[in-house]
Amino acid sequence: MANKRTKEKRAKSKIDNPKIQKLLIENFTGLQKAMTNMAIKFESLSTQMSNLLEIFELSAKSFASPGQNTPEENKDVLNKIDTLLEQNKTLAKGLITLEEKLRQKSASQNTSGLPSIRRPQI
Repeated sequence: MANKRTKEKRAKSKIDNPKIQKLLIENFTGLQKAMTNMAIKFESLSTQMSNLLEIFELSAKSFASPGQNTPEENKDVLNKIDTLLEQNKTLAKGLITLEEKLRQKSASQNTSGLPSIRRPQI
């Protein structure tokens, strides 16, 4: 029974410390600012994605409508799209390779006692 009370007093005394309370408030405020910024950026990203989808819809409609493009122009556009797809595959493979190397480097740093993740300053 006495052991339980001692633990409760320690927990209360840790929270009652004014310095800790001030740090907690500052951290919470910083977290709220970061979350607000993130929400704003997500809203912007959503708007940009909607605009991009509208552009794709318009281009698909114009591409599909008869009489707009000659068959040669259609083939040219399709060849360009195929080229973009191949470039996209190459970029994806490169990014995957880069991520694997970073993970390996991070794992080797963890074994040497260095931190693997650095937090950005807000």
